[in-house]
Amino acid sequence: MSDNITKETVTLGDALPLEMARVRDKLIPVYEGIGPAGMFAVMMMKQDLARASTAIAIQDTVAMLRVYQALKDYKL
Repeated sequence: MSDNITKETVTLGDALPLEMARVRDKLIPVYEGIGPAGMFAVMMMKQDLARASTAIAIQDTVAMLRVYQALKDYKL
């Protein structure tokens, strides 16, 4: 790695809420717009968002890591 390249450290505590917002604000509206065919994905996303909120609330790092990866796996 070059000396002039700096890599900013992002914590799980910072990354997980950002990923939650991406899924909630960007992906869910698109999948809802698909109609009935997108509703299964919406249901799964909402379950993962609930899991993420719970993991954050109880400060369960392992659960936070798992749900963070699950949320990152959702694509358009």
